Amino acid sequence: MADVAVSSSNASRRIDTIDRKILTVLQENAALSVAEIGERVGLSSTPCWKRIQRLEADGIIKGKVALVDQNKIGLGLSVFVSVESGDHSDAWLKTFAEVVSAMPEVMEFYRMAGDVDYMLRVVVADMQSYDLFYKKLIGAVALKNVTSRFAMEKIKSVTALPVPAVEAA
Repeated sequence: MADVAVSSSNASRRIDTIDRKILTVLQENAALSVAEIGERVGLSSTPCWKRIQRLEADGIIKGKVALVDQNKIGLGLSVFVSVESGDHSDAWLKTFAEVVSAMPEVMEFYRMAGDVDYMLRVVVADMQSYDLFYKKLIGAVALKNVTSRFAMEKIKSVTALPVPAVEAA
């Protein structure tokens, strides 16, 4: 398999098959010990630990977190919010990005291509909580149109990226 060059401000190194296996294992269970990860990818603890440290230093591994079931902590409503803006200036975008990024209900925030300018994934307890969020959103900056779509059922939700065997050319 081909290696993939990864560059960062501090280093430039190759991402090889073992690195890819480490990334896959960590995405499945980041609580495993270095020895367990090494065993699964065919390395002893020290070289495995060094590779994980390099992947972190290069920014490929961005962090390790616990995944929480939103329903079990009372956040049962997922809302996909499409936003259209009448203003596309840098100043407006900076203000909008700061306001939305500071809202804890917003799990994901994207600038889009196509007929919608921005897409948010919002998680709240219930419709009343969403109404409060909505009022806060539309009161913060001028928006042309806001459309909310409510998830009725979560059919698939994963956090693990499909680590490619090789990078596409």
